[in-house]
Amino acid sequence: MKTLNETAVRRLLLPALLLAAPVAAWAEIPAGYPADYADILAAAEAEGSVVIYANTEHAAVEPILADFQKAFPKIRADYIEIKAADLFSRVSSEAAAGALKADIVWSSAMDLQYQMVEDGIAAEYASPEKGSIPDWASDSDRIYATTYEPVVMVYNSKVIPESEMPDTRAGLAAWLTENRDAMAGKVATYDPERSGLGFFAVNEDAKHGDDLWPLVTAFGAVDAKFYTSTGTMLEKISAGEHAIGYNIVGPYAYLRAERDPNVKVVVPQDYAVVLSRLAIITEQADHPHAARVFLDYLLSKRGQTVVGNEAHLFAIRPDVEGKATIAGLTAENGDRLKPVAIGPELLDAIQPMERLAFFRKWADALKAGR
Repeated sequence: MKTLNETAVRRLLLPALLLAAPVAAWAEIPAGYPADYADILAAAEAEGSVVIYANTEHAAVEPILADFQKAFPKIRADYIEIKAADLFSRVSSEAAAGALKADIVWSSAMDLQYQMVEDGIAAEYASPEKGSIPDWASDSDRIYATTYEPVVMVYNSKVIPESEMPDTRAGLAAWLTENRDAMAGKVATYDPERSGLGFFAVNEDAKHGDDLWPLVTAFGAVDAKFYTSTGTMLEKISAGEHAIGYNIVGPYAYLRAERDPNVKVVVPQDYAVVLSRLAIITEQADHPHAARVFLDYLLSKRGQTVVGNEAHLFAIRPDVEGKATIAGLTAENGDRLKPVAIGPELLDAIQPMERLAFFRKWADALKAGR
């Protein structure tokens, strides 16, 4: 019996599948794939489906799932959207009970995804596409980065002229301090104590120098507002209630800027942290071959072209062209981009003592500005 979520997702995807331009299924196994990949594909088709637990919104993944369905019409993609705050606990509890339904877990919570590797939830699989992504973008053949998403600043150009908007942390701190009265209540960013993504992003921010802390003090000076939702911040910036958003995840920022010409995106020119949505195949997968095929598709040039140019989630493969790609971002920003590497260091962000020390420093910096 289908769950409500599965049924709703399929109903949501049907128009996209029917209306999207036709694209041929894989006519042959791509060059460089192992000799037995035809057997993997045959087994995947016999399994008939792949179950994906993920926290990316349906609207963003529709182009990806629709194209996967065209490439592999005999493998149904059952996409189950779960809020980031609930995804890790659900996967962990199901795995502990030996009842994990997900074949793939795909999430932007980089630290918690790596914790699944440490907990033995992730299966080992050497994707034939591994050599086409950066060296830092996988670890132990158990976890793979699939996107390349810059963390950016956003502002409303009707409130702040483009000529005035700072493009570095030090510049923003100084500008906010100088314009304290005008910017009172006009700055939005994540609440690191209530948002896992917000904490992870700003904690990575702090690893690249000390310029963050004067900026946090400036946040205190202007009575910055703190949120758990990217969408809420962008809506308020678009409406002019807020003038500036700090540490906004790139894909959502650029999408809003496309819809609202008053919303502008700034990639920080001192450095920009780059996050990624990480994918694992589960040890308990009921459809292990289909999971391998989906992961390989997601990392393939075809899949990454859709990730970047249709889903606008920023492709991680250097050979994919377009603005929403690692190639496009690197051409514009060079080595100012600081991607978060996949490895055990990701777990630092969830160590209780480290989090407590960060929150104290954050609170002290805010207090110093008030």
